[in-house]
Amino acid sequence: MREIVFDTETTGLDPHSGDRMVEIGCVELVNRVETGATFHAYFNPQRDMPAQAEAVHGLSSAFLADKPLFGARAAELLGFLGDAPLIAHNASFDFGFLNAELAACGMAAVSLDRMVDTVAIARRKHPGAKLSLDALCSRYGVDRSHRVKHGALLDAELLAQVYVELTGGRQIGLELAADSPRQDNVVSIAASVLVERVYRAPRPHAASAAEHERHQAFIRQMRSPIWGTPGP
Repeated sequence: MREIVFDTETTGLDPHSGDRMVEIGCVELVNRVETGATFHAYFNPQRDMPAQAEAVHGLSSAFLADKPLFGARAAELLGFLGDAPLIAHNASFDFGFLNAELAACGMAAVSLDRMVDTVAIARRKHPGAKLSLDALCSRYGVDRSHRVKHGALLDAELLAQVYVELTGGRQIGLELAADSPRQDNVVSIAASVLVERVYRAPRPHAASAAEHERHQAFIRQMRSPIWGTPGP
């Protein structure tokens, strides 16, 4: 199964009040394994960068000034996303900005049916625990030492590792695909060793009177048996 883990960086918290997406990073998973395929882009927000937001991700207005507008790469982004489920941490935030940018370009929104929220998964699995990406990286031993500031692609790569652990660990990726040649061979071999079972009626097994008498005679010959004095 193909899935996309993604993250965004923005100028603020609310796309409906004028905040814009300035970066997106996407990581492809197939059967819970990273394929190495990614999509990463910076966008010119056509507005100033608030100091609070810049302190989080380090993207300044000067840095973004020569970057393309979102619309210039929207089709490429949608092509990468395809119809795969989209995984994000606090996913409603990222979906909100993604769909706001698509709407501004006159493009259809990405269906919320595709949304997979790792915060919700983590809340069910670890009730009462800290649910930030940093906290989950620490819980699952995901190295984040190179994460000085937030970055969309870096955070998507970290989240991909966390998501795999949240959903069962690396063992999931080891299962054989339905169309795997190896699995077909296993099924063929298993089928080849099956044989038709023929019903056989149970054989008589009760001892005859003569066999009972021989057994009793054998018992009477014993001296001091461990179970006590034998009967007559």
